[in-house]
Amino acid sequence: MAKESAGQQRTGLLYGIGAYGMWGLVPLFWPLLKPADAIEILAHRMVWSLALVVVVLLVMRRWAWIGELVRQPRRLGLIAVAAVVITVNWGVYIWSVNSGHVVEASLGYFINPLVTIAMGVLILKERLRRAQWIAVGIGAGAVAVLTVGYGRPPWISLTLAFTFATYGLVKKKVNLGGLESLAAETAVQFLPALAYLLWLGGQGRATFGTEGVGHAALLAATGVVTALPLICFGGAAIRVPLSTLGLLQYLAPVFQFLLGIVYFHEAMPPERWAGFALVWLALTILTWDALRAARATRKALASAIASVPGTPRAHGLIPPAQREPRTPEAQGS
Repeated sequence: MAKESAGQQRTGLLYGIGAYGMWGLVPLFWPLLKPADAIEILAHRMVWSLALVVVVLLVMRRWAWIGELVRQPRRLGLIAVAAVVITVNWGVYIWSVNSGHVVEASLGYFINPLVTIAMGVLILKERLRRAQWIAVGIGAGAVAVLTVGYGRPPWISLTLAFTFATYGLVKKKVNLGGLESLAAETAVQFLPALAYLLWLGGQGRATFGTEGVGHAALLAATGVVTALPLICFGGAAIRVPLSTLGLLQYLAPVFQFLLGIVYFHEAMPPERWAGFALVWLALTILTWDALRAARATRKALASAIASVPGTPRAHGLIPPAQREPRTPEAQGS
């Protein structure tokens, strides 16, 4: 049993590294789609993502959720909201990468956990621990420093962080699996995206079919680039603890940040380094606090189980899957 559980965790870890690694390296992909602009790329991403997800669902025969979903107007409305929010997130991200703002885009996903916590307080009326308040305060200070450094608010970072935090909040209320959620959201996006591509073609401005077979194949591959990391993330989410998944999520913005500096040679003056350092300090405090809370939860659970007659008393015998909750959320880039 223990060996099987350890094997499941190793597999989940590999899935998680694969998912966040792909999200972290995706800035290398979007420039390959030029001369298509961000809106055309976004429209193709919506169309081809739905096509791929439909194929996967056909193969897996996972259709039962659709009938249940269409009978719930409130959930359909929330999915429409999620589709709009993630459309803005995807569009801004693609534009920022292809416009030379990879570092600022990476900042959006660094500060996303802080924005999520702030939204939990403001919208869900959640109560924060002292360390979480400190982390949010440092994060706000970092935004102020970066505003001075950029000469303007870091609007790309803030847009990405707030849209993805909102997306996560809505997805929690919808409570659909990753693949099913992507199918529902891209179904909402599909007709407007297809209409835009047809209009673009009618205007003679579409690059699909006019820039060669290779370019057309790359545009079609946007569906794979969207769906494959999400599938890997789903494999990780059901196999590894939430604390591990929370640590892995930082891989994506770290890779994006390094690509921005090393590969795309974006400038990092001292004031930007100072702002990023504050963000990283806030995330360190947040991560430490989350790990401490997770350990306390495990100990409490172990004590509760041990107090029940006839149950395993050794903490090591509690399967990892029972130690911490899971999350259905995934990175949005």
